[in-house]
Amino acid sequence: MTSYTRRNFLKLGAAGAAGLAITPALLTSCLPPKNKKRDKKPAANGKIDMAFIGIGFRGNEDFKGFIGTEMINVIALCDVDMGAPHTTEVIDMFPDVPRYKDFRIMLDEIEDKIDAVCIATPDFSHFAICIDAMRRGINVYVEKPLARTFMECELLMAAEKKYGVVTQMGNQGHSEGNYYQFKAWKEAGIIKDVTAITAHMNNSRRWHSWDPKMTEYPVGDNMPKTMDWDVWKMQTHDRAYHDNFHRGQWRCWYEYGMGALGDWGAHLIDTCHEFLELGLPDTVEPLYLKDHNPFFFPMSSTLKFHFPARGEMPPVDLTWYDGLDNIPEVPEGYGVSEIDPNVPAVAGGKIKPAKLNPGKEIYSKTLTFKGASHGSTLSIIPESKAKEMEALLPEVPAPTSNHYSNFLKAIKGEEEAHSRFSISAPLSEVFCLGVIAQWTGRKIVFDREKKQITNDPLANQLLWGPTPRAGWEKYYMAD
Repeated sequence: MTSYTRRNFLKLGAAGAAGLAITPALLTSCLPPKNKKRDKKPAANGKIDMAFIGIGFRGNEDFKGFIGTEMINVIALCDVDMGAPHTTEVIDMFPDVPRYKDFRIMLDEIEDKIDAVCIATPDFSHFAICIDAMRRGINVYVEKPLARTFMECELLMAAEKKYGVVTQMGNQGHSEGNYYQFKAWKEAGIIKDVTAITAHMNNSRRWHSWDPKMTEYPVGDNMPKTMDWDVWKMQTHDRAYHDNFHRGQWRCWYEYGMGALGDWGAHLIDTCHEFLELGLPDTVEPLYLKDHNPFFFPMSSTLKFHFPARGEMPPVDLTWYDGLDNIPEVPEGYGVSEIDPNVPAVAGGKIKPAKLNPGKEIYSKTLTFKGASHGSTLSIIPESKAKEMEALLPEVPAPTSNHYSNFLKAIKGEEEAHSRFSISAPLSEVFCLGVIAQWTGRKIVFDREKKQITNDPLANQLLWGPTPRAGWEKYYMAD
């Protein structure tokens, strides 16, 4: 939460302090120059040469997803904990490819051999890796949420235009059934005049067993011998190693992750955000924060986002619920709360049933819809209304490729990436604003044109986050 003091990094902070609009030209001027022109030729077998950064847990699943397309060659593996139990499965599958602990060394040594990278590292580390790869002309697939701060999302959108690479955020449902259905129903006028959306994720989270009265960050664990902790920390504060920062625990902390909202919001409101053209909210209000503290996410949260009218579309209130005891009311005729069996593993295991399973309800002036998570399709409720509308529903195209294939086909020029940064960055910015409201515990008022929080100087600082640790500033500014 510090002020900015360093060279070009000050450009963005100074613009914010003065209340000036954050313009594309300003953003582009703060990016590193593009690297030398790439002359890499396509692989002889027509496949795309990929390197993988982060190969444990979610990275393991992404790795298998890309392998399953049969469209890639594995060029290199990179992980700060290379050789740890959670990385050995991928290593054993490709024991002969080069291995790295530091993505910077990997890119310096073999950038001319890489067409694309898959980045499945903690939220706070996405930005620097993306920028480093993009400026070298390397296409980027990065896990959701796109970045940890609002301005990192802005810079990544600008980088997508500046460097001309193919990008994709890893909310995989955005290439599945709900994507095609929502688009078709919106174009046919079935989904129209939406005024309210409820989204909820009420399953257990990692921090639910923690003491909310914690007064300092934990210190003093024994660091694994296989771990490069300095690279893991990247631009963040120089904290000592602790198990509660590593192996997925990073998601609990404001400094490192985006909580339940950033984790699951990308799977629940992605199609609403894109096809209803929600853009950015003008207010975010924390209605309920159970056990609020300055270190990690509340045990339960209710956040209300207000999106103003867009053209002929009316204003929308989107209300987010998380927490075991924070169950929203559902509309009459809701029916059963299903768990979609296709929803991927969560924290190492299948998602468990809750009082209300992850999902969303969409309220328009004439119809109400319910939906689950990821690629699950919507249904009209109550059932009697669904039967009445049945003959009016348009034909929905079948998916042409999954999220991994969609990214690879976009590189080949055969499709457009569904969750490219111009689509996924504004969605991720909504989560960033929500996390600021959670962290401060206060309502924020946001100027959508200038991209500034106007009612709270401290909250406005959090759009940028703290000054990068020494040695990492270069990813945020031109040389």
